Amino acid sequence: MTVPTRLTLTTVNLDTPDPAALARFYARLLGWDIAVEEADDVILRAADGGVGLSFQRERAYVRPSWPAQVGRQQMMMHLEIGVQDLPAALEHALACGASLADFQPQEDVRVCLDPDGHPFCLWLMD
Repeated sequence: MTVPTRLTLTTVNLDTPDPAALARFYARLLGWDIAVEEADDVILRAADGGVGLSFQRERAYVRPSWPAQVGRQQMMMHLEIGVQDLPAALEHALACGASLADFQPQEDVRVCLDPDGHPFCLWLMD
């Protein structure tokens, strides 16, 4: 299959009841700047020019469960954040307002939850 034009993934969007608050959490966590801030949408740009994060207000937002549970809101996606020092990265994430998930499936990964309950993984890069 030939793609008819260049397609570039620029942003991953997370639903949230409070876009500004969640954007500020990820800005602290990742050390990124807020590029656009509107009432219902906030955008962070990656410092290296890579894929950014966007936060969109969802008035009917329901926190996902981790791990997935029958009959409960399931996560639709999660972020993978590579780190070189897992204990230090976890300490930083917790200081930013994340919580450590009860279920941890791997030794070299720490599953955290952002303030709205979206899971994200800190994983040890080689």
